Amino acid sequence: MHQPVLLDKVIDCLNPKPGENFVDCTIGQTGHAFAILKQIQPNGKVLGIDADSEAIKRIKSQEGLILAHGNFKDLKEIVQKKSFKPINGILFDLGLSSWQIEESGRGFSFRRDEPLLMNYDNHELTAEIVINQWPEETLIEIFQKYGEEKYNRRIAKKIINERRVRPIKTTFQLLEIIKKAVPYSKTRRGQINRVAARIFQALRITVNNELENLKQGLEQAVEILEPEGRLIVISFHSLEDRIVKNFFRENESLKILFKKPVMADEEEIKKNSRSRSAKLRVGIKI
Repeated sequence: MHQPVLLDKVIDCLNPKPGENFVDCTIGQTGHAFAILKQIQPNGKVLGIDADSEAIKRIKSQEGLILAHGNFKDLKEIVQKKSFKPINGILFDLGLSSWQIEESGRGFSFRRDEPLLMNYDNHELTAEIVINQWPEETLIEIFQKYGEEKYNRRIAKKIINERRVRPIKTTFQLLEIIKKAVPYSKTRRGQINRVAARIFQALRITVNNELENLKQGLEQAVEILEPEGRLIVISFHSLEDRIVKNFFRENESLKILFKKPVMADEEEIKKNSRSRSAKLRVGIKI
C-alpha cells in the first residue's frame, strides 16, 4: 500500500484553507492530493499533474480534483490550459510511487527482473538504449554525475565488455554486471545494493532528464504562485536537494520557512522506510 511521505508535515506547511487552490505536480497515487482536498472544501480545487499517463488513468475522480497528464517542466503551460488560478500552494514530491517501483514493470528497481525501461511514459529513450548504445565515457560521466558512484569507470567498462557479447535488456542482467565490477568486501551484499541503487538512480535521471526538468518546474512554480503562496518540495537524494536548496536561497521572491530541511521522525520511518531519505523544504512567495 502506498504511503505518502511526510503527509502531516506537508499539510501543516501548506496550511490549506477552504476555497483555496493547490497544484500537486507529481500526484502519483494521490496521497497528498486527497489529504489537501479534504482541507479545502467547499469550493477548493487541486490540479494534479503527472508525467506518467498510467498513473493518471488509475486515479478515481473526486470532487474538486482536476487531472493533467504532463511534465512539471511545462507547469505554466498546463496551468494556463486548465485556466487554474489563483494558486495558493504548489507541491513537488520527487519520489517514485510504490506502484511505479513494484508493479509498473519498467525496471525502476534492481530487486525485480524487468525490462530496462526506466521511463515514466512511453517516450523513446530507455535505459536499455543508454546501456547498449551510449559511449563508455558518457556512461562514466552519468554514473559519476548522477549516481555519485566511485566505481563508475569499472562498471562502465564491464558494461561495454558485456554488451559486445549480447545485448543488456533486463535489470537482473545489469545487476550481475555491477556485481562483477565491484571489488569484493566483507559487507559485499550491502555494498552491491548501494552501488546498484546509485547506478539505477543515474540511469533514471538520465532517461527522464529529471534534474533539468526540476529546475524549470521550480522557476515556473514561483512565477505562478500568488503572494504568500507556499512552495513545498520533497526530495530523496542529494542531487535533487542541492538544486532545491540553492534555488530557494538564490530566489529573491521566496522567503525560506525553515533553515534546515524537515525530515521524518522515527515513528514515520518505522511505518514507511522510504521516508528515511525524504527532505522537505518550504518557500513562501513574497
